[in-house]
Amino acid sequence: MNRTTLSLIAGTTALAAVTGFAALSQPDAPGTDTAKAAAQLPVERTSLLCPAPSTSDLAETSYTSFTPVTKGTGSGGKAELGAATQESADTAQDGEDQGDGKSGGKDADKEGDKGGGKSGKDAAAKPVLTPKEPGKPVTGDSSGGDAPALVGTADGRFAPGWTVQETTEVAAGTGRGLQGVNCTAPDTDFWFPGADTAADRTDYVHLTNPDDSAAVVDIELYGKGGALKSEVGEGITVPPHSSEPVLLSTLTGERQTDLTVHVNVRSGRVGAAVQALDDKIGGDWLSASTDPAGSLVLPGIPKDATSVRLVAFTPGDADADLKVRLASPSGPITPAGHETVHVKGGMTTAVDLGDVTRGEAGSLVLTPTDRSVPVVAALKVVRGKGDKQETAFIPATRPVGTRATSADNSGKGSTLSLTAPGSAATVKVTASAGSEGGTPVSKTYTIKAGTTQDIEPPVPGGLKGTYALTVEPVSGGPVYGARTLAVNEGGVPAFTIQTLPDDRGTVAVPEADEDLSVLQR
Repeated sequence: MNRTTLSLIAGTTALAAVTGFAALSQPDAPGTDTAKAAAQLPVERTSLLCPAPSTSDLAETSYTSFTPVTKGTGSGGKAELGAATQESADTAQDGEDQGDGKSGGKDADKEGDKGGGKSGKDAAAKPVLTPKEPGKPVTGDSSGGDAPALVGTADGRFAPGWTVQETTEVAAGTGRGLQGVNCTAPDTDFWFPGADTAADRTDYVHLTNPDDSAAVVDIELYGKGGALKSEVGEGITVPPHSSEPVLLSTLTGERQTDLTVHVNVRSGRVGAAVQALDDKIGGDWLSASTDPAGSLVLPGIPKDATSVRLVAFTPGDADADLKVRLASPSGPITPAGHETVHVKGGMTTAVDLGDVTRGEAGSLVLTPTDRSVPVVAALKVVRGKGDKQETAFIPATRPVGTRATSADNSGKGSTLSLTAPGSAATVKVTASAGSEGGTPVSKTYTIKAGTTQDIEPPVPGGLKGTYALTVEPVSGGPVYGARTLAVNEGGVPAFTIQTLPDDRGTVAVPEADEDLSVLQR
């Protein structure tokens, strides 16, 4: 093997270890035998972005940062989470205006900031989470409507599986109730089925740019008749180290329910999430659906859901015909009257499933009736009745994979929902130490094939503060999961649901017989 080939492999291996999003396979060059089967190694760096939580003066927001303990990470590293308006040390020098983010449109003009973005002193006053050790959560909080979007990075032993949960309670007004979102990694493509521009909804798509250069983003809206006309949704600029909330109703003159939002990044990368706020039935964060696929799983419908609405979209021109199944505690069930759903190409389809769970935990499983056509989907879930209703969303998600983590759990009000849509599976669930004290506890559960099980999660011994739950499949088929947080606010069953996809804490890197570090340029 010549030096050029070795250098390429070395560079690619280093890139994979840093990003955590690449999977490398053994080279297939004839006559060579320098690479072995790929090994799973911990990622070395992770980025997360949290949207600005609320514009309500009544908002109370908590943040929880957690990294599970991962073998093979060494003892170094750190994790830091700070305001998106904080200027980069590499770009904001000598008073230059390089990082003047809007952070939700609230911070740029405040506190007499006339000279080029937030100063280091201003940025330090924002919520900042700096964990001391893996395996123990750290928390922070903010009040009111001025809390900014947050940008964070973790490296070394803090990078694999780093999870940050943002949870907000709003006492009254539009979107009142409990809103929660897992802070996400930056990316370039997002799908959000379930958004709305109707008169009683106020939906924003929050775009957060973590990088030193501006990002350019297109936002496309698709309704029941196809793409909605919009010129202002094209070429939206998100400045470096800043966040932009875009009100969806300003992108089109058409008022429609059940929209699909497509965020496509032309240059750069962003974090994206939709905040869906209703005048009457609360609201929550709508996270992106998993990448378009022929089969989808939407886990964790609460057993007391009073209304469930499926919103699906296929990005291509071909129509999709999907079987609809509910994975219940006793096995798969076909909802009466909703055996299949037809999704026209390029058009959003919505189906009201009503009280589909009938008092039992459930997860929705969508599979093709014939040929497989890529689809994205999400559920709008309502609990309560009359003027005591509250809303949350469940997007289609990836399986738990190697490991998934849910932060910000308390001794009460947390429900872990796990489903095995194919083969039976065994999983280990670990409750971490508490943020203020407590001893980790692990339990093993078996999920029968085709079922969903609501689990009262283990609680750390002597718990003080909040804790994290880590889910690790032990054997069997793929497992999908979601965590529900629930509180009662003045008779309103407030709740929020976060799915549990694989945390991508490890990356496949091929082993080599030869020490590539000795190579010279």
